[in-house]
Amino acid sequence: MTDALKRLSDEGVAIWLDDLSRKRITSGNLAELIDQQHVVGVTTNPSIFQKAISSGDGYEQQLADLATRKVTVDEAIRMITTADVRDAADILRPVFDATDGQDGRVSIEVDPRLAHHTAATVAEAKQLAWLVDRPNTLIKIPATKAGLPAITEVIGKGISVNVTLIFSLERYREVMDAYLAGLEKAKAAGLDVSLIHSVASFFVSRVDTEIDKRLDTVGTDEAKALKGKAALANARLAYQAYEEVFSSERWAALDKAQANKQRPLWASTGVKDPAYKDTLYVVDLVAPGTVNTMPEATLDATADHGEVTGNTIAGTYEQARAELDAVAKLGISYDDVVQLLEDEGVEKFEASWIDLLNSTEAELKRLAPSEG
Repeated sequence: MTDALKRLSDEGVAIWLDDLSRKRITSGNLAELIDQQHVVGVTTNPSIFQKAISSGDGYEQQLADLATRKVTVDEAIRMITTADVRDAADILRPVFDATDGQDGRVSIEVDPRLAHHTAATVAEAKQLAWLVDRPNTLIKIPATKAGLPAITEVIGKGISVNVTLIFSLERYREVMDAYLAGLEKAKAAGLDVSLIHSVASFFVSRVDTEIDKRLDTVGTDEAKALKGKAALANARLAYQAYEEVFSSERWAALDKAQANKQRPLWASTGVKDPAYKDTLYVVDLVAPGTVNTMPEATLDATADHGEVTGNTIAGTYEQARAELDAVAKLGISYDDVVQLLEDEGVEKFEASWIDLLNSTEAELKRLAPSEG
């Protein structure tokens, strides 16, 4: 066992776990990962909660109590998910304190059915921040067109945000703009901007999955040679955009007020194609000031045989641009791919949330006390 995870941390990559369940909290597993595997944060999403709660492990008593109280299924899910996030936040609190609020964070997502509704997203974000009531929470808001003004509004109220489902470079720039606008709003309102944090979750593996499929359809040797390159190229150019925005004059004014940079977070880092090395989206995206949130299998693979060789993003921008241009020359539309992935991402989370509603509703009915 190498200590690749320590080397990754030493290179300035914050290692977060892309999973949460009550069993992981109560068994001591999360505390163990923090202690032994350099994990300094946790991300959740509707699919993760659907899987955790549907397994039933550790949720029976709370579900029985909620059934007795006759709460609605929406309220039940919020009580269950915020309880898990609160407990995880407490376990990570020492990391939060040690890193001055940078890490030790747990993310919880707004109801994905609100992804295209700005005002409802803002209201839900405020409610979630109040319900969890921990300073080391990040509220996840999807980077849809309706999500952008919601990000500005929520940051402007002093609530820290994880912006999720970012696939395109243009949208990523809009996300950073929304964050800076939110900080300016918070500063104008007299809030302490040094207490506001944000990450921008830029999705990786799904880009290769979609573009590789289209390259296979093209079928030429040139197309096949480009497989497995688009996702890394896209993420590396995102880091270039991050460096540009956070060295701008606009940022300098906020930096003087002790504002925090919005760190790029590499999401969807589990490798989908077995032809690729299972640590691809970790070891090839190493750069200071980034976060990599990993499913446990990817975390274990990196710990076991990840080869961390230093910064693997610096000096790659020209090649990354050339690779994306080569994909476009084969008739594969970048704009079409990233829009499709955003739409599918929202739909997938919404479907998971509806599955969660249905399975929770069935459990509440099963556990409801008989009348009389």
